[in-house]
Amino acid sequence: MRSDRRTYLRTLGIAATSTSLLAGCLGGQTDGDGGDGGGTTTDGGEGATTTDGGDQSSSSEFGGWFDGVTNFDGVTDETGSKKVTVKVGTKGNNGNNAFSPAAVKVSKGTTVVWKWTGKGSMHNVVAKSGDFESDMMSDEGATFEQTFDSAGTYKYYCNPHKAMGMKGAIVVE
Repeated sequence: MRSDRRTYLRTLGIAATSTSLLAGCLGGQTDGDGGDGGGTTTDGGEGATTTDGGDQSSSSEFGGWFDGVTNFDGVTDETGSKKVTVKVGTKGNNGNNAFSPAAVKVSKGTTVVWKWTGKGSMHNVVAKSGDFESDMMSDEGATFEQTFDSAGTYKYYCNPHKAMGMKGAIVVE
């Protein structure tokens, strides 16, 4: 009886370890290509890609950038606005690890202000192209801003939470 119990417990331990290892292998996947998802570079920098002017509403239209991003639900159209706010640290990606909206369309010359909610842990905003990067912040109300003068698609992420899906995009027309 005692031997059977040890065998059972040992089997449970092996199964739990195997499951943990498998979850660890699958949990940190990224797009892996290191590229910007395709497109033609414009004068807006390495990560700016031209758009076809159509309504971008699926992850595939961003070259898979939003694959696995739980709060991506299309592009929010804010064209015509001089200033647009994107919240940092909103609900998504298994916690407060999201930008809201995840993707937003703006006109040339628009200033995008990323505003921290104070939820989650430390977050930052990093352009995939390297064109801009905020400091790591966590205080509610902290802000970072960037003005977009060139048409294109600017992909960005939170460095500590990128693998979790904390990604965004600014589409400038």
